[in-house]
Amino acid sequence: MGPFRFLLLFAVLFSLLRPLAAADGDADPLYIGCVQQCEKTGCVGDRCFQHCKFSSDGKPVDGPWYMHEPLYLRWKQWDCRTDCRYYCMVAREEERTKLGDKPVKYHGKWPFRRVYGIQEPVAVALSALNLAMQFHGWVSFFILVHYKLPLRPDKKTYYEYTGLWHIYGILSMNAWLWSAVFHSRAVELTEKLDFSSAVALLGFTLILAILRAFNVRDEATRVMISAPLIAFVTTHIMYLNFYELAYGLNRIVCTGMGIIHLLIWAIWAGASNHPARWKLWAVVVGGGLAMVLETYDFPPYMGYVDAHALWHATRIPITFFWWSFIRDDAEFRTSALLKKVK
Repeated sequence: MGPFRFLLLFAVLFSLLRPLAAADGDADPLYIGCVQQCEKTGCVGDRCFQHCKFSSDGKPVDGPWYMHEPLYLRWKQWDCRTDCRYYCMVAREEERTKLGDKPVKYHGKWPFRRVYGIQEPVAVALSALNLAMQFHGWVSFFILVHYKLPLRPDKKTYYEYTGLWHIYGILSMNAWLWSAVFHSRAVELTEKLDFSSAVALLGFTLILAILRAFNVRDEATRVMISAPLIAFVTTHIMYLNFYELAYGLNRIVCTGMGIIHLLIWAIWAGASNHPARWKLWAVVVGGGLAMVLETYDFPPYMGYVDAHALWHATRIPITFFWWSFIRDDAEFRTSALLKKVK
């Protein structure tokens, strides 16, 4: 009953910790007036922006402003409106803090403070760390199955899920790469790439959980199980990219796939005698708690650390245990198959 008790507790916590409602700071008349004034004068208080100065034909003076910035800032292409919104937000939040008011969201996002032009520096750093952890885990798995464990006479691995875990590693690194890019500069393109790569990773992770938990080794059966899930994930990604970037729908889809994925592994860990099942339990419990944390939305502490950044942080130890379990599973399955061969 262990897995079911945990899942019941997780469901209760998930239902109780709902996103906190926050007023829209971009509806504040003082904020709106600040932005409008900035776009006319190019200044917020004593801070003025060269790229808010326009010629009589409406074009920026001296060409695109970002061509005059350092290289590490040029690619971000901050324009007059985005800079006016940012510094008006900062000024308004400083006023609200003095009055004892809590932070509010602006244009659907919490008021983060930039560092060297990066919108969410902590989330970017943690995304990069997760990318490094995934790379380390994947490389260590690659070395294990191809160079340390015995190989078949045809030089293929005994472990039946080698190729699938390689695909998982590539999709994971891709997802964390675009996560870092998106949190560095949130525009429509980077947002779609971040969402799409995350959905693709979650979909494949669910497929992999089904195939491994039910020990599906026949290629035809694998295709039959994977095809409808791949079709669903592909349709959802196309919907987000070419029809509507629906945040609510995407949250439901991602949360649903994540819960089913954890449920499968929880039941399998409870019923299996796998020697590394405790590591899998660590991943399941940690993943469940991290998912609950993701639903608990709160303003960024000191303008840098919010619930999503903390969720990124929780993924680092989870990734360590996850790849450790995968390597142990490869050794366990290879050892079992070698005994049958002998």
